[in-house]
Amino acid sequence: MRTMYKVRPLHSAELPPGHLPTCMYRLPNLHRAPGTAAPQEEVDPSLQALESRQEEILKRLYELKSAVDGLSKMIQTPDADFDVTNIIQTDEFSPLTTNGADLDLMLGKDYGALKDVVINANPSQPPLSLLVLHSLLCERYKILSAVHTHSSVKSVPENLLKCFGDQTKKQPRHEYQLGFTLIWKDVPKPQMKFSVQTMCPIEGEGNIARFLFSLFGPKYNAVTSTLIDSWVDTAIFQLQEGSSKERGAVLRSMNAALGKSSWLVGSELSVADVVAWCALQHTGTANTAPANVQKWMKSCENLAPFSSVMKLLK
Repeated sequence: MRTMYKVRPLHSAELPPGHLPTCMYRLPNLHRAPGTAAPQEEVDPSLQALESRQEEILKRLYELKSAVDGLSKMIQTPDADFDVTNIIQTDEFSPLTTNGADLDLMLGKDYGALKDVVINANPSQPPLSLLVLHSLLCERYKILSAVHTHSSVKSVPENLLKCFGDQTKKQPRHEYQLGFTLIWKDVPKPQMKFSVQTMCPIEGEGNIARFLFSLFGPKYNAVTSTLIDSWVDTAIFQLQEGSSKERGAVLRSMNAALGKSSWLVGSELSVADVVAWCALQHTGTANTAPANVQKWMKSCENLAPFSSVMKLLK
C-alpha cells in the first residue's frame, strides 16, 4: 500500500507523564458502573429563563398569526375599508376547551388561528336568516362578533348597527372559537368569505345560511337533505322574491307540510325553517298566512334567536 501523507503526532515529548494541557476543557465521564444512575446535572437558571422566553415568543407569534389570518379574510373582501386596528391582541395564549373540537373537526384545525366568517350585506335588504343563525351559533360557540359600515353605504339604521347587541366587553381574540364579521355594503346579494386562500366567495342568503347551519354538525340522510335544500330555494326564490301567485302556492305547500309535522322537514328545527320564517317577514304576509303556518311561526318566535330579530323589525 502506498503512503499518501503523514500525520504529525499530537503529543509533545517534552510533556511529563500525566500532564494535561490547560487550554482544553474537561468532558464528563461517560463510563459508569452497570446499574448506577447518571449524575443529576444542575440546570443553568439563565438557560431556563431563555427557554421560558422562547415559549412566550412562540405563543405570541401564534396569536399574531391568528390576527393576521383574520385580517386577511376581511381586507381581501372587495373594498372592505374599515378600521381593524382593534382586532390585534397580544395577550397571553390560553387554550379553549368549550366545544372547540367540533369546529376543528368541521373547519380544519389551525393552531393559534381563529376561524373567521366575513359577510357583506345590503342594509336595504338585511339578511334576517343570517342574524338568526348568528344568535343560534352564539348559544353553542364563543363568537367574536363585529359590525362595520362600508363607504358605499351613506347611512345604516341604528338597530342594524347594533344587530349583534353591545360588543363593548370584548375578550382577547384567542379566547374565541369563531369570528363573525358583518359589513353593511351596497351589494346586490349577500356575500360571504370564510377561507380566502382556498374558498371562492359564497353568494346568496340561502347558500350562506346552509354553510352557517352546517357548523352545528347536523347529519341528514339524502332524502332529508334534499327536502331541506328544496325548501330553502323555494323560500328565497318564490316566497321572498316571487310574484303574489307564487307566494300563495308556497304558503299552501307550507300549510300542508306543517299539518304533518311541527317543522317543515321532520321533527326538529332546520335551516329550512329559519330561511322560510325570515322570508315571510320580508314579504309582510305573515299575518295572512294559513293556520298551520301561523302556528309554526309562533313556535319559531318562542325561540330567543327569532324573537331578537323581531325587535329589529319594529
